Formats: sequence, structure tokens, C-alpha cells
Amino acid sequence: MPSHRATALFVAALVCTTSLSSSGLRAQTTVTSERPASFTLDNGLQVVVIPDHRTPVVTQMIWYKVGSADETPGKSGLAHFLEHLMFKGTAKHPAGECLQTVQRVGGDQNAFTSVDYTGYYQRVPREQLPAMMEFEADRMTGLILQDEDVLPERDVVLEEYNMSVANNPDARLAEQIMAALYLNHPYGRPVIGWHQEIEKLDRDDALAFYKRFYAPNKAILVIAGDVDVKDIRPLVEKNFGPIPSQHAISEKRIRPQESMPAAPRTVTLSDPRVEQPGLGRYYVVPAGATAATGESPALDVLAHLMGGGANSYLYRALVIDRGLAISAGAGYRRTALDPSQLLIWVTPKQGVEFAPIEEAIDKVIADLAQKTARAEDLERVKTQLIAEAIYAQDDQVMLARSYGEALTTGLSIDDVRSWPDRIRAVTGEQVRDAAAKWLDKKRSVTGYLIKDTAPKHKEKRS
Repeated sequence: MPSHRATALFVAALVCTTSLSSSGLRAQTTVTSERPASFTLDNGLQVVVIPDHRTPVVTQMIWYKVGSADETPGKSGLAHFLEHLMFKGTAKHPAGECLQTVQRVGGDQNAFTSVDYTGYYQRVPREQLPAMMEFEADRMTGLILQDEDVLPERDVVLEEYNMSVANNPDARLAEQIMAALYLNHPYGRPVIGWHQEIEKLDRDDALAFYKRFYAPNKAILVIAGDVDVKDIRPLVEKNFGPIPSQHAISEKRIRPQESMPAAPRTVTLSDPRVEQPGLGRYYVVPAGATAATGESPALDVLAHLMGGGANSYLYRALVIDRGLAISAGAGYRRTALDPSQLLIWVTPKQGVEFAPIEEAIDKVIADLAQKTARAEDLERVKTQLIAEAIYAQDDQVMLARSYGEALTTGLSIDDVRSWPDRIRAVTGEQVRDAAAKWLDKKRSVTGYLIKDTAPKHKEKRS
């Protein structure tokens, strides 16, 4: 089953996210939540309102359509660095005021950066929404940065890199696999950045990036909770309406794209801190926004058939039947603006070589590409995926995230709401065709994590 290592390999180079698990609940309805309302201000700000009247709480999320893949080459980590600096305050609201307000009412706030977007949110009692919206609108254009704030925060980011990547062999392997998977596309850069480039980022870099990308016509405001759209619109107009759009921002994000993969690649990372060897294989596959009709749900079903729990094909083959591994799993990253990834991860048993592990993986994939999956397995996986979509509606923050993430990566409100129906419609033939077309080894990078046992040479003393 997926382990802590699986989580590290899946998200280390992408974004810190929360994934849902599910049991075998048969979903009889596509969605239970009310359809979100959506409108756009004259300055280009898109607003999505998701009513949820079960508790007197509201979640405000603002999503900027800019992520690490939009950074200037040579300045990796800039999107994430600016995310940190956005809490430094404005002329109206000094640093810490928003956080103190949120904490005083028992709320929660956070932020996140991905390859395609940057987001900020607060979850507070509904009567605090006007104050939260005023805070967020103010810092869209009013951020003030001084060197005495910027340089210490850069040190914070560098320490975060040391803790989350440099001192984490699993995360370092994920970083190296992504760099090898994308030879030309900026998805090959880690979201947190390369260490030698982070340490050169400064105030001018951050302000230039901020002024270039933070504008209403580059943002989506998602409000989920105990609210009505008739009350929200005037509030949004009041706070965000006066902010001018940034006409210099291109509507379409143009990025370097990958050429057709010509050969499979491998990465071996040796580290003395490795206690348990690991294997990860990443394939470049279409994302929801780039896939042909039916391909994205078929890839999601395929990934879960392969590695979604103890009944998955990889787990059965590697852990149960052959006893080669202690864990195995797979996942598919659906929401991305450009071609995404399907991932496989395996933790071998002590003493087991990688060769039989890869042989078993290749056989599972070959079987899926040549034969349709058993009807009962297909039904089980589709039921689990549909249940995940239904359960997500019970979490207000997760509900807001599902719409924000989709809308910033080229999908629509209807795409989110119809996802369970599209999963339900996936056929065994579609899964077979997806495996045959996209799980071509030439489209992959396989990473090996091994323990470095080389003796350390001590310096000679005179």
C-alpha cells in the first residue's frame, strides 16, 4: 500500500497537497453540493461562490494563475519565495495583522505554490469574511518589501529547502526524476527552486515578479461556505472592483514544450542516510486539460488499478504474490496546465534487487496494455474514485481547492462536477488503450534510491 515514501515521491517536486482515501461506497448521484455560482468583474477577476450552509463558516481562497513553471530561467523558486513574502504586510495592514485577526477568531490561514498556480486562503467564521476580503484585496497590489524583510525570509526558504529536500533522500530522488523527465519544459524545475538560484533571489526579483503577475485578471477568487452569491457580489465589487487589470499579462501562458521522448532514462541517487532502497518510475502523460476526450478519467482508473491500495495489481504482484516489496503504489496527477505524470513507486524488501521489481512492473503494464481489466476490478476502482469525489464535498477547504485547482489549470466548473460521471463511463477498453499508448517505457524515467556505503575519507592532519 502507499507509504510515506509514496507521498514524498508523489508531491516532493510538485506541491504540498492533501489526498483523499475512500472505502467502497457506491455513489448513486454525481454531486450532492449546490452548483457554484460564477461571475467576472470588469477588471477580469473571476469569482466562484460555493454555498455550503451546514456550518456558519466560510473559506476564502484566492488563486493566482502563476507558478514555478512561469518563472524566469535562472530564478527558480521565485513564485514560492514571493508566496512567503506576501505575508510581510502593506501600508494599511502591517505584517502579522491578518494572522492575528484569523487566530483571534479561531480561524486558519495558509498558502501554497505549485508548478501552475499560487494560492492563499483563510477559513473563518462567516462574519469575518469582509475583513478577510479587505486584507486579500489590499495585498494584491499593496505589498511593501524591505531588504530587512526579504533577506531573512530568503534564509527561511533556504532552510525549508534543506529540511524538505536536501536532507530527504526520497525528495531528492523525486527532484532528480522530474529534472530528467522534462528535458525542456519548466516542470523539470522544483517548485521550491534550485539551491544555488534561491540564494541569489532578492527584493527586486520578488517585486518584479509580483508586479508582473499579481493582478485581478490573473486571479480567481473562490468563496466556499455559509454565504449567498447575492451578498458576495457587492462585497467583491467593493474590495476588488477598484483594482485595475494588468493588460501586459498574456492571457495564454506560453511555455517551452517537450519533444517526443526518444529513449527511457534512469536516475540513480546514492545517499548514506538511505535506510530502505526505493524505486520510482514517472511517465509523461496528458493532464485533464491536454487529454483527448475520455483519456484523463481512463488514466485515473488505470493508475488506481495499478497501485491504488492492497487490491491493486502492483501490490498483489510485488507484495503478496512474489514477496519482493513491502509497499507499491501508483498515482496520476490530473490537474496540470501542460502534460503531467503517472507515477509508480515501490519499496523493495531488504536484499531484493531492482531487476525483478522492474520485471514485475513491466509485466503488470504489459498485461493491462494487452487485455481488458476484470470487470469486478474495474467496478471496484471506479466506485472508489467516485466516492472520493463525493467525500470531497464534505470538506469545505477541499471543495474550494478542487474548483480553484481545476480553473487555474484549464478546466471548468462543469469539468469538476461531471468528473464522477466521466469516471463511471470509463470502459475496460479505454483503460487498455491508455496503458498501451501512454505507458511506453520511452516516455518514462526510472529512479533508484540506494544507500551510499562508500567509506568517508578523513582529512590528513600534519
